[in-house]
Amino acid sequence: MFQLTRSVTWQSLTRLYEQTADDRIRDYFTRDPQRFEKMSLRVGGLFLDYSKHQISDEVLDKLLELADHSALVQRRAQMFSGDIINVTENRPVLHTALRNLGDTPVMVDGEDVMPEIHSTREQIRRFSDAVRSGEWKGFSGQRIRDVVNIGIGGSDLGPNMACRALLKQRHADINFHFVSNVDGAHIQKVLRRLDPATTLFIVSTKTFSTQETLLNARTARRWFLEQAGDDADIGAHFVAASTNRKAAMEFGIREENVFEFWAWVGGRYSMWSSIGLPIALAIGFEGFIEMLQGAWEMDQHFLNAPLAENMPVLMALIGIWYINFVGAETQAIVPYDQALHQLPAFLQQLDMESNGKSVDIFGRPVDYKTGPIVWGQTGSNGQHAFFQLLHQGTRYVPIDFIASLKPEPGVEDHHFALLTNMLAQANAFMEGSQQGGDLDPYSCPGNRPSSVLLLDELTPGNLGALIALYEHKVFVQGVIWNINSFDQWGVQLGKRIAGEISERIDEHSQDFDASTQGLLGLVRGHFEPASKSTAKAKEKTTEPAATAKSAKTSKTRNHR
Repeated sequence: MFQLTRSVTWQSLTRLYEQTADDRIRDYFTRDPQRFEKMSLRVGGLFLDYSKHQISDEVLDKLLELADHSALVQRRAQMFSGDIINVTENRPVLHTALRNLGDTPVMVDGEDVMPEIHSTREQIRRFSDAVRSGEWKGFSGQRIRDVVNIGIGGSDLGPNMACRALLKQRHADINFHFVSNVDGAHIQKVLRRLDPATTLFIVSTKTFSTQETLLNARTARRWFLEQAGDDADIGAHFVAASTNRKAAMEFGIREENVFEFWAWVGGRYSMWSSIGLPIALAIGFEGFIEMLQGAWEMDQHFLNAPLAENMPVLMALIGIWYINFVGAETQAIVPYDQALHQLPAFLQQLDMESNGKSVDIFGRPVDYKTGPIVWGQTGSNGQHAFFQLLHQGTRYVPIDFIASLKPEPGVEDHHFALLTNMLAQANAFMEGSQQGGDLDPYSCPGNRPSSVLLLDELTPGNLGALIALYEHKVFVQGVIWNINSFDQWGVQLGKRIAGEISERIDEHSQDFDASTQGLLGLVRGHFEPASKSTAKAKEKTTEPAATAKSAKTSKTRNHR
């Protein structure tokens, strides 16, 4: 049976690390003045410089051999064609089909899924156009002024990140809010600033059963009815992105306002689907399509470019070098663009939920490291927070610097300072400040690796390409590690146990360990008896039907 760590290529890379461990990145440039030209790459509006890595030409060649000897070409073709590659859930993986702008059919179980995708896109277009133009009216006949997205995980992080990143393109008269935390303070803070007559809620949950999302959605519905009156039409103010049409309609959402997506779309890959509805509302449907276009162009590059010139493949292999051979535990994401301040959190989920696995696709324990701990924040704030550890600490942390080149009118000096700060940091991490061979409290050892990823401009298209780039990077690493990047059973475990504790907190708490029992006792002391909570929960289950009834009786109101 094949074992990755016993392969000839893996063993060669292990030896190469021993031979190159003391190499200085700076010396690579001295020996090869063309290193920057050779180790940089442009795809559309994205430019990648990967020359400042502790990777010799020989190491890079061997890493490419590792990719070539893997199942990458086969698995990549299977993903795009709709074959089942999510083996634990017996599903295809087709987020790429959501941004398929070509004429190629995508078959799942013998049926082309593209007509359904086109139909949902058209539904998003009609709805987003109506809301943005003011044609869509609330129960009182007023246009929508605030949109609240209620979701968690992939139903929040992607749309949230994109709407904040594309602030320049956002509708001037509509405010956007994102509620994800089950902490009641989060939704209360949002709701107290809103007018129910001009607020639209998007309930984003794949199954319409996610505990945190539904609790927040019920709180929003209760607030709406308390503020607007029981005869106000829920259907004019609540829509859903979900695969569970029936549950959404029971909540009070009109059937035509349930925006479908499919089981073969993983949550962290779902912003290209109806989960991206807030993006279309924020920047317009044309902007949303431009984002899909950028991702699709990166898809085509990933599919067709030779491995040695393939941006996602190269980034994946660089990560594997550091994780599996150098021994790095983390990966820092540092965008030098305030608009991208949510990007590290988004990429954290994308990478850690996808490749945080300890068994391979055959259920065997792996004997090598898989996904890194992904973290970061915007520069230049990071320079004054955690860069000290990166420069002088004992941790070896590869860094991705990300920035857009085009400045905002009127603040060109700010943007120039921002970019020069970023480039100076990348250089400082490589060069260090060590005098001679001795370290002292003032010295930085340098030889710390980084990539610089530049966007010509922060547009919907370039943002789409950037996200697709990281999606494919994570996929390539998962293929080489022979793990399933598309399930998340660790997340499901936490959900299940949380449900069990909620149900058994009073009568069966003895089923849990002594620590959990003791902590549950402290929690119980601050809440009403379970019998009252249960009675209230039963009352809530009758709310959807009552709401639906009130919605039907208000069809004469001025709304769509």
